Amino acid sequence: MMTASRAPSTHPAPTTATRYAGVATLQPQLILDWYAAAARDLPWRHSGVSAWAVMVSEVMLQQTPVARVLPMWAEWMARWPNPSALADDSPAEAVRAWGKLGYPRRALRLHAAAQQMVTRFAGNVPSAVGDLESLPGIGAYTARAVAAFAFGARTPVVDNNVVRVLARAVHGRAQAGASVAVADRANMEQLLPAEPARAAVFSVAVMELGALVCTATAPDCPACPIRRDCAWQLAGAPAYAGPRRRAQRFEGTDRQVRGRLLDVLRATSEPVGIGALDLAWADGTQRHRALVSLLLDGLVGQLADGRFVLAGERPGQERSG
Repeated sequence: MMTASRAPSTHPAPTTATRYAGVATLQPQLILDWYAAAARDLPWRHSGVSAWAVMVSEVMLQQTPVARVLPMWAEWMARWPNPSALADDSPAEAVRAWGKLGYPRRALRLHAAAQQMVTRFAGNVPSAVGDLESLPGIGAYTARAVAAFAFGARTPVVDNNVVRVLARAVHGRAQAGASVAVADRANMEQLLPAEPARAAVFSVAVMELGALVCTATAPDCPACPIRRDCAWQLAGAPAYAGPRRRAQRFEGTDRQVRGRLLDVLRATSEPVGIGALDLAWADGTQRHRALVSLLLDGLVGQLADGRFVLAGERPGQERSG
């Protein structure tokens, strides 16, 4: 009996990575068990910690290592234990207390968020993702992190660590994209356990896996609880073939100059003349550019007499804390 010949396929044969890719192959319980044994003891993860404490930690942890956040978070919690306490203080004190965490606009936005929580939510951190996203400086990731970690909501929490785990374990790629995509949240949504409380723990467990094991440059694959189901491992751990990402330079950049200028203003609650700021950086053109950017960002204010203060500084008024 004759059979009809089959036309040649126009699709490439599946690779090992694509054959095994897919969230269905991963077992969330393996990650949960690993997390129970390997998680770092971080104070904002402790039972009974307030939603405000969780929010402050999440804002501070944006692009900042845990080791640098720990002491600053403790200081903030002692000084401003709730949104009302921060809202009652000046934004200048928030910027001053931000210290060397970097990206100080986060302090301004956290202060503005605290003020809105007082006026709109009776001084409480809202629990709904939409309400959280409506606050200044609270984006998609932070809103979902607070909803999950502070209120136990079942929502996909996806940061760069999670995206990297998904890229390797689900899609067989050595590196993830430059930013979080809608598909990443969809993948994480599929992996979440049905029970909200377990889903929240699972989200932080995947983040921890990316931070401690599935790292960007030196993944410790033998220590990974899902290595047997990892699409990247099953494909032979192919090397990243895309363009190299340039490391961000700090020395000599406008960011460094901005920090030097802010250091001068943080050191006093009194207005500062341009002469004192001139001493902070030798290059006058770059110094002027950095100062203008601080004014435009609202981190620094200029008084009628030409002197400068931190945003919202109240000259002559005793500093809090």
